[in-house]
Amino acid sequence: MTISYFRTAQTLITGRDSISKIGEEAKKLGSKKAIIITDKVIRQTGLLSKVIFPLEEINLAVDIMDEVMPEPPFENLEQMMIQLEGKEYDLLIGVGGGSVLDATKVLSIMLTNQENVRDLVGIEKVQNAGISTILVPTTSGTGSEVTYNAIFTDVRDKVKKGIVSPYLLPKVAIVDPALTLTVPPSVTAATGMDALVHAVESYTAIRAGELTDGIALQAIKLISRSLRKAVYNGKDVKAREDMAMGSLLAGISLGNAGVGAVHALAYPLGGKFKVPHGVANSLLLPFVMKYNVVADLEKFAEVAKALGENIEGLSLREAANCTVYALTQLAQDIEIPSSLKDVGVTAEDIPNLAEEASKIDRLLNNNPRWLTVKEIEKIYEEAYKVDTK
Repeated sequence: MTISYFRTAQTLITGRDSISKIGEEAKKLGSKKAIIITDKVIRQTGLLSKVIFPLEEINLAVDIMDEVMPEPPFENLEQMMIQLEGKEYDLLIGVGGGSVLDATKVLSIMLTNQENVRDLVGIEKVQNAGISTILVPTTSGTGSEVTYNAIFTDVRDKVKKGIVSPYLLPKVAIVDPALTLTVPPSVTAATGMDALVHAVESYTAIRAGELTDGIALQAIKLISRSLRKAVYNGKDVKAREDMAMGSLLAGISLGNAGVGAVHALAYPLGGKFKVPHGVANSLLLPFVMKYNVVADLEKFAEVAKALGENIEGLSLREAANCTVYALTQLAQDIEIPSSLKDVGVTAEDIPNLAEEASKIDRLLNNNPRWLTVKEIEKIYEEAYKVDTK
């Protein structure tokens, strides 16, 4: 049994209307001056009133900054940092999807570390703990509220890059499914598939272990049984609760077991073609799983079962292959793009995409089956040639 670490948020609060507890938690942290980090879409929805009211009840001074961009570039962080410096905030509250939560985590450490944000890219390059954070997801997807990763767009290199440090974990994560009821179908679909990718990849990852396996399988079960309902009937409270918990569990598993080649191949798509992270992951998932399945037939058979496939009477290989079918069908049912052509990729782009993906050793080294540049190219080619009619 190898040595492993298990990390998550210091305090986890879940359940419908759990956002009402944010004032109590801010008080426990001794906060005197806080700022909510969010984006303009969230501010326009009116959701922030549910966050602000409990904070006002404890007489906490709260500012709002709604400048986070989708799939934020490093420049976005630098611009927001200018507004935060010298304001003496002792609590950052991130309210939004994965982009907002990642930005909040990294802004907290930018306030306490002198390095340029680009110098923090990589694993455990952060020297000092950040300002306290409370993270409140408004989508069921990234699991960023419980991971020590933060992903950003490097416009210069046209690729996604990650900052990985335990200092990114929040003091408190509040996962309230009521905050996701107004998420539109397309966003519910993309973020939900993102969460499913986290669960599947972390369950089959090299670094997976007994602590994360059960968490990941439960995430797969919750998401696979509820994602279609959440997409097509967004007011289905039970489906939204399942998705919120599934996303949280997938994030915990991801944060400890890590992910693999799906994410490695998705990052160049996001960086060069501006494909939303969840869409890029979902599009590539069946093709990477088809490649990976022979590396661990037993685990992939368990994934198929968790996805709701009837594997009784099937051989181990047949059962494992059901995973690829189930994932493909789910993505089609919720109308996620299934071909690289659908997101603007041409055949000529594939060699460069493969070269970029092959450099992401942090993820490829955690994939259950080794990939060379040629094998990555073949996966992209399959994803390009697929018939979408």
